[in-house]
Amino acid sequence: MAQNSPARRVPSHGVDLFGERYAIDFVAVDRRRRTADRRDWRTIFATEPPERFRGFGLPILAPADGVVVAVHDGEPDHDGRRSQLALVPYALGQAGRLRQGVHAIAGNTVTIELRGRAAFVSLAHLRLGSIRVTAGDAVAVGQPIAECGNSGNSTEPHVHLQVMDRADPAHAEGLPLAFRSFTEWRPGSAPPSTVDSGIPGEGSIVEPTG
Repeated sequence: MAQNSPARRVPSHGVDLFGERYAIDFVAVDRRRRTADRRDWRTIFATEPPERFRGFGLPILAPADGVVVAVHDGEPDHDGRRSQLALVPYALGQAGRLRQGVHAIAGNTVTIELRGRAAFVSLAHLRLGSIRVTAGDAVAVGQPIAECGNSGNSTEPHVHLQVMDRADPAHAEGLPLAFRSFTEWRPGSAPPSTVDSGIPGEGSIVEPTG
């Protein structure tokens, strides 16, 4: 499910920092739009282990051909937070995470220089210890490079994707992006549509075609 989509607003995450002007988040869900396999007292009153969320540990694939130029690992995977009670102290800690810099926000990351383009794609919030590539590796679209995690500034496991004009997000400007060949289920009861090139809408469920 697409969240913080630039199809809804720009800057997509409400702030224009760290090259994320056109960034988008993808959260694994089932057909009923559920992100986790259960609900219990922790869902309402506390935090939840990341393992109960559908996205945690799913393979993350290279979105384009290119060369890995930066990898960061070592950030822990946090508990998930669906509870409003648990989200309050998390929100209060946002300013502190910003002061800590890029890695406190992005968590574990892989950054790829796109082949034939003056642009870089960065994938963030990856699972601790799951990154399979190192700087200098050539990667092909669809190649497994890591697993979905909940590191950095993340309330539940998901992958954050952005395209930038330089490799270092601390000094980068975000660039517009688009995805090829996907099926999109928009919120509501409308039938799915096939998109040749575009950006998923906010709350849309998407699957690749072909």
